[in-house]
Order: sequence, then structure tokens, then C-alpha cells
Amino acid sequence: MAVAAAAMIGFPQAYLEGKEVKETSSLVTELCRHFYTQGWVSGTGGSITMKVHDASIPKPEQLIVMSPSGVQKERMQPEDMYILSANGSIISTPSPKPYPNKPPKCTDCAPLFMKAYEMRNAGAVIHSHGMESCLVTMLNPQAKEFRITHMEMIKGIQGHGYYDELVVPIIENTAYENELTDSLTKAIEAYPKATAVLVRNHGVYIWGDSWIHAKTQAECYHYLFDAAIKLHQLGLDAATPDHGPIRRTMHSQNQISKKLSVKSGVKDSQNETEWPRRCIVLDIEGTTTPITFVTDVLFPYARENVGKHLNLTYDTAETQEDIKLLRAQVEEDLRQGVTGAVPIPHADEGKEKVIAAVVSNVEAMIRADRKITALKELQGHIWRTGFECNELKSVVFEDVADALEKWHSSGIKVYIYSSGSRLAQKLLFGNTDYGDLRKYLSGFFDTTIGNKKESKSYKEITETLGMDDPSEILFVTDVYQEATAAKAAGLEAIISIRPGNAPLPENHGFKTVTSFSQI
Repeated sequence: MAVAAAAMIGFPQAYLEGKEVKETSSLVTELCRHFYTQGWVSGTGGSITMKVHDASIPKPEQLIVMSPSGVQKERMQPEDMYILSANGSIISTPSPKPYPNKPPKCTDCAPLFMKAYEMRNAGAVIHSHGMESCLVTMLNPQAKEFRITHMEMIKGIQGHGYYDELVVPIIENTAYENELTDSLTKAIEAYPKATAVLVRNHGVYIWGDSWIHAKTQAECYHYLFDAAIKLHQLGLDAATPDHGPIRRTMHSQNQISKKLSVKSGVKDSQNETEWPRRCIVLDIEGTTTPITFVTDVLFPYARENVGKHLNLTYDTAETQEDIKLLRAQVEEDLRQGVTGAVPIPHADEGKEKVIAAVVSNVEAMIRADRKITALKELQGHIWRTGFECNELKSVVFEDVADALEKWHSSGIKVYIYSSGSRLAQKLLFGNTDYGDLRKYLSGFFDTTIGNKKESKSYKEITETLGMDDPSEILFVTDVYQEATAAKAAGLEAIISIRPGNAPLPENHGFKTVTSFSQI
């Protein structure tokens, strides 16, 4: 193996020949043999790379092992690997092998792999040529995204649950692998939640925090791609919660009608009407659910049970993360002079003191009805216990269930956007007097996407939903400032008038409804 001035970047040759590098190189060859049996790296295609894990070296500075290009992936040996520095410079190359082997060459995927390392702090990246990852991009040649929801294997994808919609960007293929770098970079930037990018007629790039995460996600992605293909063959839609028959939307029908009218020279007056909306985004409090249920039931339950919840779950990772978020919020509140904020001591001062301070802050935040992520996350975890113990039952207005079912049957996707956490939203719609309504919902947004009174939040939702025209999204809320922000982002907005809602300004300029049946 030829070594190129490794000492110059702080890694002596002895390290390159040491245990960590050898184990990583062996693991790459083992995984490539396994992926070959899966059909992901046949015909010398596909590749894999991973960081050399060493607890003494910060992850961004760790060495990188990459497989070579144009070789039989199932026959590779550890000594065939390339070793790269953290910035992508090759510091060790494999020795040439006799004919008929080709001269050694680092994988053509290297610049794309480096983007996942640089932009996502990945620990490993897999490039697969699996048939399902190729075919799934052909189901709709115009699609810029792959979408699927309500599949168990979605839970294997970082940051996703069963009820979430998984969105994977699709970029167009090029004649040479390295020419994909710019479009892959843009896709990673545009889809911060994504851990994969599909390449049309080609394959997929998948990354994870470690090789285990990357491998697990790769298996789940390929399963989901295969499921979508098979559902499509059955005429079923993978992107809808019930995976019902594929429907041609009114939007696409109007597009076809327009093309036909242009070709025939006949003017169709119906095509002059506004296209029907394709997505509906709903607020909860005062829109789907009475304000009194939130203020008189949910908030008191959280306030009365916060101490009990913290005592029972104090040592769990979830509760420690909740306390960490609250501590950071309270520190900011103290700097701003927010009324009711008291310092939350660190863990070494004792569990009782920490819990007492958290309870005091949470009670003050609830009294002020603050819409902050730290509070909403903890409330969601407390409410989860209440629903699981049948101490809570959510309430929705009587017209909500029928409207959700009607919109769903019409092929309109419905999403929720609330200041409550996504967990709290799912609990609310999963435990109503009308049964589990989550089957009619395609996704959930909370304040992690932005403040509900800022237009940039609605622009972010538009991009997340993959909508080119924001006016095809209808947002329904009871809050004038939220409707104004949505309208500024280009969405259509309607204000919900329900019992107990706050009065609206005169001449507010928005259409109003008292029931979803009017939409």
C-alpha cells in the first residue's frame, strides 16, 4: 500500500496500519459482500464509505475509508481500500494487482460522499444501485420527490414515525458520477430532514451517524421503495394514509384539459376557473378543537402532573432532554427579564431542586400560554401518559371527522400545524370520540418549523410539501396574525369562527367559516 505524507496531516504511518483503520477497512469489505447479495453493488456499481471511529479524535477530523472504483465489490479485500483525510485528500492508496485487474482508482462517488460528511456530519455513506431504488424514480418521470406514509418501516428512518410522510428528493442522472455533486448538494440543502437522495434511473445515496445507522436506513429505504413499486402495480397510492386507489387529481385533469384545448383550438371555459387546492393545513386550538378543551383540560392536566411526571421519569433520556431544553429557554428568559422565570440548577445540585425549579417555570409558562418548543415537548410527554391511562380523551368539533374523511376521499392531503408538539398533535387526533382520525392526516408540523405568526414558517411548509404554487395550499386557523402570515407566504387562508374564539379585527379581509362543511 502506498502512503502519501500521512504525517503531514497528523496521522503517522503506524496509525494507518493500526487497529482502527484495519477494522474499518475489513468492515467495508464485509458490508460490500453483503450488499452484493442484496443486488445493491453488482456489476462493480455502487459503493460504501465510512469514518474510522476513534473516540480520541473528534468526528469531523476522523479518517475516511472508501472503496475503489470499477472492481468486483464482493471480492474486495481490506488492503484494496483508500484512506482519505477528513477534507477528502487521499493519504493512502492500494497497491496495483496483476492483470486482469484494473489499476487502482478511488471511487467516482468520492465528491458526493464528502458532501454527506461535510453537510450532515455523517459517519458512513452508502451508494446503492438496487433495482428498487432505480425503478421507484421512474413511477412518475416528472416527480422531484419520492413520498410514502403510514408504513411501519418508516420508523427506521431518522426523525420519522409511522404517521409521518417520508420525503426523499430525486435528482436527475448525469453521464458521470462526479457531475452529480452540485445537484446532490442542492438537494441536501433543500431537504434538511432527508438522510437520502435518489438519482433518477440510477440509484440512491444514503447516510447515517454511523455505519449501523446507514445500513439500517438503507435496508428500510429499499423496503419502502419496493413497497411503493408494488403498491403502484396494484393501482394503490403509497403517499396517502390508507394507500387507496391512485386518483388523478383535479389539478392534473385540468392540466390535461388545457393541453387538449390548446391542441384542438377549443377554449374550455372551465379551465379559466381557479385550480382546486391540493393540500389543507389545519390549526388545532379554536379550529378543530374547542379552546376550552385546551385551557380547561389539557393545560390543567399538565400543570397538575408535571411534578409527578418528572419524579417518575427523571432518569430517562427523554426527560433529561426536556429539562435541558427548558433550562436553555429559562436562561434566555432570565436575560430578557421574563416574569416568573427562575434558574434551573444543574443535576449535581440534586434531583429535588431541579424538579422544583422546573415545576415553577412550567407553571408560569402555562399561565402565560407561551408557545415555546421546550414547554410543548414536556407537555406532550405528560399528555401521552394521560391518554395511555385513559385519564384524557380528546375533543374535536362535530364537523371535523366527516370533513377529514371527505377531503381524504377526494385525494386532498391534510396536515396539522400547531404550537403543540407533534407528539401532542398525534395524541389528540388518535384519541377522539370519533375514533383515531390520524388515518386521514398526512403529516404534522409544530413550532420547530417556525413561529406560526411568521410568513417564513409557511414558506418552509410549502417547500416541505413540495408545492411549487403555495396558493394550492389552504390554511385554516382562528388567529388573524397566523392567517396574515400564511397569506403573505402565498397560501390561501380562511379564519375559523368557533365558540369561545377571540374576536377578529374589523375589516380583516379574510373569508370565515363556522364549520368545515363550508369548505
